Amino acid sequence: MITIEHLSKRFHAGTADEKVAVDDVSLHLEQGEFVTVIGSNGAGKSTLLNCIAGVCEADAGRIILDGTDITGMPEYRRSRWIGRVFQDPHMGTAYDMTIEENLAIAYSKNKPLSLSRGIRRQEREFFRERLAVLGLGLEDRLQDKVGLLSGGQRQALTLLMATIVRPKLLLLDEHTAALDPVTAAKVLQLTTEIVAESKLSTFMVTHNLQDALTAGTRTIMMDRGRIILDLKGPQRESMSVEELIALFAEKSGTKLRTDRMLLQ
Repeated sequence: MITIEHLSKRFHAGTADEKVAVDDVSLHLEQGEFVTVIGSNGAGKSTLLNCIAGVCEADAGRIILDGTDITGMPEYRRSRWIGRVFQDPHMGTAYDMTIEENLAIAYSKNKPLSLSRGIRRQEREFFRERLAVLGLGLEDRLQDKVGLLSGGQRQALTLLMATIVRPKLLLLDEHTAALDPVTAAKVLQLTTEIVAESKLSTFMVTHNLQDALTAGTRTIMMDRGRIILDLKGPQRESMSVEELIALFAEKSGTKLRTDRMLLQ
């Protein structure tokens, strides 16, 4: 579904502050693969996602999405095929618009512009059905402004908006990190259910090492811009967090900096 070939990105090239963020990364995801991405601070995880989304222009390499080379495409064109949820629950939604209006904007993605106004009854019922799946009671609050929602409710809504029109690729950049543990677990559960239901190819950056091993189908670990571990199948299923940390030290030659990481 997505193939990344020898992707590289550096910042402040040719200066004393030069930083290699992504260093010759190659990776392939099949349709429906759910990859969790972990690594120390500054390992290149978010930069990798930004290059895929078009926020950052790669210095070298290619990105092929469902057979289309999107390497040189601007972000707004890629967004037709890529859904994204960020760490900050306030991103991805319009706080002064209603839940229904936010969903209508997301639902109109990739549809031709129309002169007709308003939300059709069938669309409103569809929004209610999709919101009911979240189990947060939002289906009865369609006219509420998004700014009235809690962080967890808003993040769940953003996740629904990112997937209500099935994307070719879903990018999740620490989308549970700003939530309390109970809410984070709920949003992660919703994530796995939505990804499985729609068979979405997904990258999820996380600092929760336990989630990295239990969510999704595959785990990659980055260090200094490179992928140093790629775990899947029985090896991943049987691995503990402690074994993962030890394996990182073996492959990288350094200890995993866990200052922002959750070990369980």
